[in-house]
Amino acid sequence: MKSLKTILLATTLTAGFGIFMGTTDAHADSLYTVKSGDTLSTISHQFNGDNSLIDLIAKDNNILNVNMIFEGEELVIRTDEEATQAPAKQQAPVAAPVQETQVEEAPVAESAPVASTVAADSSSAKEWIAQKESSGSYGATNGKYIGRYQLDASYLNGDYSEANQERVADSYVAGRYGSWEAAQSFWMANGWY
Repeated sequence: MKSLKTILLATTLTAGFGIFMGTTDAHADSLYTVKSGDTLSTISHQFNGDNSLIDLIAKDNNILNVNMIFEGEELVIRTDEEATQAPAKQQAPVAAPVQETQVEEAPVAESAPVASTVAADSSSAKEWIAQKESSGSYGATNGKYIGRYQLDASYLNGDYSEANQERVADSYVAGRYGSWEAAQSFWMANGWY
């Protein structure tokens, strides 16, 4: 009987230690690959049981449009307690300057010259990325990445035409970065966009 109690106590202590160590690992950052049908909301629910991680996931992964993520994209998910408390406090100061900047730009009287300058800047940033990604070739391939902007083949839905590559690239950059200039800055910092 004495050895049975010893075995039970040892098993209980081992299980308790395993749960304790498992809990520590569960709160570490995770790398999540987006699957078809995923949204930031469903991913947040999967990791935290609610929508509290949406803004944090977007911030950590430089996602400008929380309604646009792409299948195959890898996202860093912070799941520790500090991360789940931080988004509400961190998000307000970040959002305010963006709104102020947009308000200041709206009343500009000479909107046509400003628009052409922005388009020229966007064109040069877009061309810069195309040269870095594929040397400007619409026919370039690298595994699952296709064309001038090396887009994931799933984004192009089997249509590898120049027009579709341009359309999808513009949509991807607008949704993820907001502009080609921001995408170029991200590329320069990370070696990809």
